[in-house]
Amino acid sequence: MHVTSLPGAHGIGDLGDGAREFVDFLADAEQSMWQFCPLGPTSPAHANSPYQSSSSFAGNPLLIDLTDLEPRGWLTDDDLEPVPDFDDHAVEYERVGNYKRSRLRAAFDRFEAEASEDDHAAFEDFCECEAGWLDDYALFAALKNEFEGAWIDWPEELKTRDSDALERARDEHAAEIRYRKFVQFCFDEQWHDLAAYADKQGVTLVGDLPIYVALDSADVWAAPEAFDLNDDHEPAVVAGVPPNPNDSGQRWGNPLYDWDYLRENGYGWWLDRLRRLFDLVDVTRIDHFKGFDEYWAIDADSDDPADGEWRDAPGHDFFEVVDRELGELPFIVEDLGFLDPSLVDLRDRFAFPGMRVPQYADWCREGDMYQPMHYPENSVAYTSTHDTDTFVGYYQSLDDHTRDCLHYNIGADGSKIEWSIIDAVWNSASVLAFTTMQDLLGLDSHARFNTPGTQDGNWEWRVTRDGLGDDVAARLADLTDLHIRN
Repeated sequence: MHVTSLPGAHGIGDLGDGAREFVDFLADAEQSMWQFCPLGPTSPAHANSPYQSSSSFAGNPLLIDLTDLEPRGWLTDDDLEPVPDFDDHAVEYERVGNYKRSRLRAAFDRFEAEASEDDHAAFEDFCECEAGWLDDYALFAALKNEFEGAWIDWPEELKTRDSDALERARDEHAAEIRYRKFVQFCFDEQWHDLAAYADKQGVTLVGDLPIYVALDSADVWAAPEAFDLNDDHEPAVVAGVPPNPNDSGQRWGNPLYDWDYLRENGYGWWLDRLRRLFDLVDVTRIDHFKGFDEYWAIDADSDDPADGEWRDAPGHDFFEVVDRELGELPFIVEDLGFLDPSLVDLRDRFAFPGMRVPQYADWCREGDMYQPMHYPENSVAYTSTHDTDTFVGYYQSLDDHTRDCLHYNIGADGSKIEWSIIDAVWNSASVLAFTTMQDLLGLDSHARFNTPGTQDGNWEWRVTRDGLGDDVAARLADLTDLHIRN
């Protein structure tokens, strides 16, 4: 469950009491892991997708718990009023953004004027420790506040990072830059407090690492040398996947990496990214793991996914360097869709567990790899993911014959199918097993979190406090004990 889906007083899940209630729910249900989507800032321009963030280092300001800023003296009860009548079941991003950003501005003004010496010292320490990414991100965010559109449309001297122009911009936008750093300081302190609480409750935090970053991001603007850009600092090729017999492919549009440059420089940008990520989480899922083996490069001037070619990525060399520099490789890899021999070789060389999702199963074909009874030990089993339908929604979409095959394979009669599939996944040989809050509650397609390739209605679903019920936790705990999963 993503953080935005938590209960919260201000229209969106945040890092406050709702997050701790969910950790308590997990502990009561004897669960030891919480997986969520990327934590970076989101934008209406990208339909608020956490996979199209303006930074792979920064935290999302909308996740900051405003009530935590009251006892610190940076907000008052009056500052928080009036609280709009937010929807408890869905995030209304525009209304939430308008409300929370104005309060964060007020908190910053009071912090500057009234914060204690200790608070100011902690802020300065944070800015110094995180300067490697924070300075560029804060300047980027300040410039985005001034100019409309993407950074590739900024004045040429800023787009191409002329040193004199950047120095002038830092002087001109000093107050705005400091505000952006303050927001990240608030996120960072609240996140680490939540992480400490989860650790105390025995809950491991599982993050998500999108292999590609958004073009309109501080990542690409601040480190253009790490990406395959032309002389105008614009993508020469973009990411996607090729057509196959079942579809016409996809053109994602993300810039691709200049792997030759990165290899020559010891993958420094990637190591910085991973160090920051593992400062926030204990384990991470790698989205589109295939891209570390080889990647589909589409001509940037073409809208046709077929106008591309496979190119080699550094794969083995990259993970050997990461292993040497970071000392461990706590990765789950998304290996769905392109499970070819070279990907399997890379995955198995480092013993990364891949993903198994029963919604991809052919239930009427004997031995299908996505049927839970066939999951290998070095895999991670899911009832659903953020990109699939809920299991009930999926089940309702099946024809009668396929449903009969599903019933036969997992020993179900169709009643409470959500618990039947959780039981089957928990009973699999997979080293880890995950379900979603929607599946625990038996919700249908109306609670689907994201439908890939669509723009509207995604990333909005929220659970209420009533949804985190003792009866659901107890039933999951019993199933977990039965299958010795805790």
